Amino acid sequence: MASTSDIRKGLCIKYNHDIYKIIEFLHVKPGKGPAFVRTKLRSVSTGRVLDNTFSAGHKIEEVRVETHKFQFLYAEGETYHFMNTQDYSQIQLEKDALDNPGLMKEGEVVTIQINTEDDMPLSVDLPAHVVLEVTQTEPGVKGNTATNATKPATVETGASINVPLFINEGDKVRIDTEKGNYQERVKE
Repeated sequence: MASTSDIRKGLCIKYNHDIYKIIEFLHVKPGKGPAFVRTKLRSVSTGRVLDNTFSAGHKIEEVRVETHKFQFLYAEGETYHFMNTQDYSQIQLEKDALDNPGLMKEGEVVTIQINTEDDMPLSVDLPAHVVLEVTQTEPGVKGNTATNATKPATVETGASINVPLFINEGDKVRIDTEKGNYQERVKE
């Protein structure tokens, strides 16, 4: 049994007869009253996000997980196929189990957390950022840069993101996988 002091991002816990992954947390110590931990939890079975507050010292049931590196092979409809980089075994996951499936390109290595009790995959963690090529975007309008103006762009995986006006088709851009935001243009 763990307590609220063990809460961290990515921790998987049993809560309300389901397994949840902690997405965000904040330890709060108000001037008056007891401390508490405000959390945002995502169900690994349904993908539903839940806000919950645990009082300080509350006991939580932690789920033992193992992390393995898997290579994304291909997507077939709503099913995504991955291969373990150690033993070359393959698994299939539904699109709902993935956080940002539109930012994964074939050959990308991801980290998959697996429940040690029943060997079921719990979550897929992409790298912190990915580099993708812009395949389609409108040309930027000169003189329209008084503020941080952005325009929509489609990247090689088919995902749509907002990029600055100076980005053109064929440019490679670094994208934050957690929020799906443009970070910078990559020169090669």
